[in-house]
Amino acid sequence: MQFVGFDWDAGNRAKCQKHVVAIEDIESLFHRTIHVAPDPAHSSQEERLKAIGVTDKGRHVLVVFTLSAVPTP
Repeated sequence: MQFVGFDWDAGNRAKCQKHVVAIEDIESLFHRTIHVAPDPAHSSQEERLKAIGVTDKGRHVLVVFTLSAVPTP
């Protein structure tokens, strides 16, 4: 799987602000070793995953996310 980036909607941005976690810090999790597990209890509409890791600034963070397929050229 090739990772190409993040797509943050207004609801996700608000949650980051509520928890005082910068988007850049959350994105930095994915440049390190993280633990990823399924999160089926919170959605029957889409596959949700949760990741636990440490940001570049040393903060431990849990983030819930989905994956989207990007069409290949």
